[in-house]
Amino acid sequence: MPADRVYNVLFLCTGNSARSILGEALINHIGDGRFHGFSAGSTPKGAVHPITLETLRKAGISTEGLRSKPWDEFATPDAPKMDFVFTVCDNAAGEACPVWPGQPMTAHWGIEDPAAVDGPQFKKEAAFEDALKYLRNRIAAFMSLPLATIDRMTLTSKLQGISALEGTTGPSKGAA
Repeated sequence: MPADRVYNVLFLCTGNSARSILGEALINHIGDGRFHGFSAGSTPKGAVHPITLETLRKAGISTEGLRSKPWDEFATPDAPKMDFVFTVCDNAAGEACPVWPGQPMTAHWGIEDPAAVDGPQFKKEAAFEDALKYLRNRIAAFMSLPLATIDRMTLTSKLQGISALEGTTGPSKGAA
């Protein structure tokens, strides 16, 4: 992969209202112009969760243009070509995804659903802040990879390894 290009990254989840939106906004914020983030869901909620937007604003991350959308928007021939597709919820990882044009690299980076947390407002907000922190750690690890010089097999292994970072859900939970 050439060093001087912008990499398109798609974050997938079921509802596209929390984790995948956080991933999109975060990589666009810290991606240093090297990455363009997108997000989508298999059954999008149709609106971004209000605490997602609040969490991003508190972190100083732009919420402009964020919207809940179906993943088939990115499986059409005229859609942006994705270089990387990351599922961030266990449901989306187990679903039959569309065939992505260009055969992007994929990995599952499962994170607990902050929108599923019950209880007082402070507990809900803390869950969203944790999700943002876990995504920030994964994205930072991803961005540190030598994408222009690494072979596809090694890159696949490194992307899977990122899934074992703190906050993981699913099969690799507890791996370090």
